[in-house]
Amino acid sequence: MHIDLLSPERFVGGQPHEQFRWLREHDPVHWHDEPDGPGFWAVTRYADVWSVDRDFQTYSSEPTIMIRDPLTEQQGFGGAKMMLMMDPPEHTAFRKLIRSEFTQPAAHLRESRIQALARQIVEAVIDRGECDFVADVAGEMPSFVIAELMGLPLADGRELYKLTEIIHTAPEAQAPGAGGQAVMKMFEYGSGVIAEKRARPGEDLASKLLAAEVDGRRLTDTEFLLFFLLLVDAGGDTTRNLLSGGLLALMEHPDQFRWLMADLDGRLPSAREELLRWTTPVIYMRRTARKDAELAGKPIRQGDKVVMYFGSANRDPAKFDRPETLDLSRAPNEHNAFGVGAHGCLGQHIARIEIDAMLREVLTRMTDFQLAGEPEWLPSNFISGPKAMPLRFEARAKVAA
Repeated sequence: MHIDLLSPERFVGGQPHEQFRWLREHDPVHWHDEPDGPGFWAVTRYADVWSVDRDFQTYSSEPTIMIRDPLTEQQGFGGAKMMLMMDPPEHTAFRKLIRSEFTQPAAHLRESRIQALARQIVEAVIDRGECDFVADVAGEMPSFVIAELMGLPLADGRELYKLTEIIHTAPEAQAPGAGGQAVMKMFEYGSGVIAEKRARPGEDLASKLLAAEVDGRRLTDTEFLLFFLLLVDAGGDTTRNLLSGGLLALMEHPDQFRWLMADLDGRLPSAREELLRWTTPVIYMRRTARKDAELAGKPIRQGDKVVMYFGSANRDPAKFDRPETLDLSRAPNEHNAFGVGAHGCLGQHIARIEIDAMLREVLTRMTDFQLAGEPEWLPSNFISGPKAMPLRFEARAKVAA
């Protein structure tokens, strides 16, 4: 089989599960050529992905978690790094700055507000009978939540979300330099946030970050901007793509859809976890070998790129019974859609609350879903999900009190 995990076209309509299946069976740690780079190891089995993700002593997040090496002018940011591209103990110190905002108890304190936002989002489209589900529904929730966390206007959260789409689109699928320009626009907005929050600090996360200290010093402006970019960017990926890709999966599996609707409140938790496994919005994360090692019998050399494919790991029959079957009642369901170890997704508790609130609101207020056109998938080999999904629906009749 011809293996190509770089071309965005291979990820149109979802992840390339035929390639993943062949790799797991025949070459689970596969050397993948790279046209403009040295190549990388593609890791596709659950056990190996789990092992690499937890072993930061061997597999580093520096210099980047992307397959493509950063350009020389992008590497430094004056010596500052994004938290995702750090290793413990440095990563631990930076993660500690925001950890308290994302614990399970802290996330649950926001539950009623997130539910109110879900009602507001659905209320804006319910009478139209049609919408672009990604832009009008799925993308709204994480945009609004991160805006409120950072103390920003909700409408600004929506505009920042549009920039994240450009950042994740493959360079060859858009105008030259578009991704870099989107990052600079994000930084320009973030610079305004710095000025505003220093002049009028509040109880929001942006104000707390600007007042926080790492090793006895305040964050530099560049460190704050990289934090800001990470929070806005990562805050939307999983929720947005799970909601749109998950609804699409439900429409494609009507028996499972009916099973869920027979007891939505009772069955939503297991359904949400299975939809996370099924869609796996973050396709991969890269690590770089700190030292020579061996993985599944393959010699990994110091400096080699090692790329974990979460979508493949979540369909591994060695871990999951009938992995190619969408089973909303699946239990246990130890998927790794949020990663594991030191770099496990910090926002996963809030993401789950957002997903539940949005799915509950959508599925209790809307029915008879039909695609009004083919979904347009984000042209990316890093993030998996529809970029646009035109949808028709009927408003459910209200139950009399």
